[in-house]
Amino acid sequence: MREQTSNQQVQDDVKDYYGKVLSNSNDLQTDACCTDAHMPDFVKKALINVHDEVLMKYYGCGLILPEHLAGKTILDLGCGAGRDCYVLAQLVGETGKVIGIDMTDEQIAVAKRHQEYHQEKFSYKSSNTEFKQGYIERLDELDLKDNSVDIIVSNCVINLSPDKESVLKEAYRVLKPGGEIYFSDVYASRRISRKLANDPELYGECLSGALYWNDFHNLAKKSGFLDPRLVTDRPLEINNETVAAKIGHIDFFSATYRLFKLPALETHCEDYGQAVIYKGGIPHHEECFVLDSHHTIHKGKVFPVCGNTWRMLKDTRFAEFFEFIGNFDTHYGIFPDCGDLMPFSQTKTGTLAGGGCC
Repeated sequence: MREQTSNQQVQDDVKDYYGKVLSNSNDLQTDACCTDAHMPDFVKKALINVHDEVLMKYYGCGLILPEHLAGKTILDLGCGAGRDCYVLAQLVGETGKVIGIDMTDEQIAVAKRHQEYHQEKFSYKSSNTEFKQGYIERLDELDLKDNSVDIIVSNCVINLSPDKESVLKEAYRVLKPGGEIYFSDVYASRRISRKLANDPELYGECLSGALYWNDFHNLAKKSGFLDPRLVTDRPLEINNETVAAKIGHIDFFSATYRLFKLPALETHCEDYGQAVIYKGGIPHHEECFVLDSHHTIHKGKVFPVCGNTWRMLKDTRFAEFFEFIGNFDTHYGIFPDCGDLMPFSQTKTGTLAGGGCC
């Protein structure tokens, strides 16, 4: 009961911070929850169609944009005022669907208020967006069925949850087999002390709720996502002196991960002599496909892969775009250069942080 009360207090503090303390993204005290990526032109064009009030209430750390979305059902955990939902609604098309979940009264009200505006703006016969107010730890209370969602996205929100294990387990439950959660969030180079975790401002700034990166990897595997893949990362700068004085001794990273619901994945990258050939055809990724930070696969080139990568391409929505070489008949040991050090590319001081996966 004590833990439940504590979790509720954290959620209430976060709701107040994003619903009442912040009026727009300029009120944030660090760049932990702000974008640092260059948006492609097709995203800029989609953003032009998003209502100004929705854009003003955006507090994310960069648009999460997985590939090949047409016709898919996407769930946005912590959708806020719906900016990403309304961009994704254009990319899934009229036959797709985007569901946004947020616990904050003020934010979800903005998202719902502009559904008809965006339906007309996109020239859709009916709205392909749906918004539900609730907690990302308890998706079962929001009538989200098992195996019902193709892709889950989340933008700098899971670190704000006091029960991250429940978030990941619920994500695994609602994903279809072969589906994925593709999300940006904040991670720490070490575990955060209880004192810092109890600071409402640091928590609201996406810092003191951040998981130590290795705890995240272990939690993801425990929840069923057996091989977390880092897509991009960058070190965060804390420009506010007061905030830096409290927590500046810890390195923080904004990182995008993809976690696949593939029960056959192994805990390590094992070598079965397999390879893939990218045939092209994924919209906006015609010449090469980037699966993660260690797999940039150029069109037409034979690309050796471990067994897990082979499954991430063959047993998912990406299968039609690849040729697959090999099977699982012969095992050759661990895939070369598969390591267990910190996966992020560098700290904010520029020091290399460690190795990576295959």
